[in-house]
Amino acid sequence: MTEKPVVRPRTSEPWLSEYLHSKGNRLGLPISGTFELTARCNFNCRMCYVHQQDLPEQEKRELSAEQWLAIAREARDAGMMFLLLTGGEPLLRQDFPYLYTELVKMGLVVSINTNASLYNEELRELFNRYPPSRLNVTLYGGSEETYRTLCGNASFRKVVDNLRSMKADGLQVRLNVTLTPYNVGDMALIDEISREIGLQAKASSYLYPPVRRGGKVGRNDARFSPEEAGAVMARWNALRDTKERTLQRAEMIRQRRFAGLTETCADVEQEGVRCRAGRSSFWLTWDGRMLPCGTMDTEASYPLRDGFAKAWQEVVASTAAIRLPKECSGCADRENCSVCASICKGETGAFDCKPEYICTMMKSARDTTVKIAGNMTEERET
Repeated sequence: MTEKPVVRPRTSEPWLSEYLHSKGNRLGLPISGTFELTARCNFNCRMCYVHQQDLPEQEKRELSAEQWLAIAREARDAGMMFLLLTGGEPLLRQDFPYLYTELVKMGLVVSINTNASLYNEELRELFNRYPPSRLNVTLYGGSEETYRTLCGNASFRKVVDNLRSMKADGLQVRLNVTLTPYNVGDMALIDEISREIGLQAKASSYLYPPVRRGGKVGRNDARFSPEEAGAVMARWNALRDTKERTLQRAEMIRQRRFAGLTETCADVEQEGVRCRAGRSSFWLTWDGRMLPCGTMDTEASYPLRDGFAKAWQEVVASTAAIRLPKECSGCADRENCSVCASICKGETGAFDCKPEYICTMMKSARDTTVKIAGNMTEERET
């Protein structure tokens, strides 16, 4: 029986974007930005870190289209080329078509995060005239019931139909998959849908503590235990990859263990932020605060009050002062670990404290990968 074709995320972004961000990191230029246009959403996902109710009072507190455009012009003049529009659900804004069109006319490369439930004929015509660089659509499950349970909105069929429409129109679409205890049973269905439509699918089983919604440090009530999160991610990778790739990944894990590498750290210097947050990229919240990353709730500056240039320099300076845990800097798994400043702060309350959740999650992912590969080997031998 022939294996199903693998549709996996690209291993690297376009070289020009990578080059520009690398240069931006060195020079402190805001190459890319994220505009969180609204915290409102027609979904009410259990794990969301930003969602606010869709009420008139909330809408009045958001930046106007003209305020967003003014900031965009300043950011473009300072070096911004790439812009991600997100929320909440950005398509919920009535002025979205106008705002999007003006941003594209500025010459910016614009991508959009959306749940795809509000995609309609007006937006279809807009995106066919001005195609976004990419539409990042989160697929929350494989049934109406899962959508109702996890998102409070039974829009599964509508979302899938809209995904097919986007694909048929030649739009660049990528699926994001947030794995939780409420949709983990739909993994095979999600995989099947993505293959049928022909879409890349990038999954994550880690959920940030919702500190921006007053959440407690190290806590997200909608997520897995760290052991479960690691095991689920290993299962997803095995589902998406070929058997050969899974066996190769397991062998790399075994070789690392046999090489005598340990989890202890030597006397090493603490590293700073290694990703682009606050170095070549920024996040602007729905109420006008500039942050290095959207999952943080500190290190904020205020471009509407002080101007974009000053706000950006403040974010760059505060980011440069961040130091990660020594244990992470010296860890043998550092190059394969997803730990970052935002995770450390959300999990422990401090940038320089080791997030045990991530350590346990990574170990579980490795152990589960080896176990899955072992089962595959036994099946072959029998």
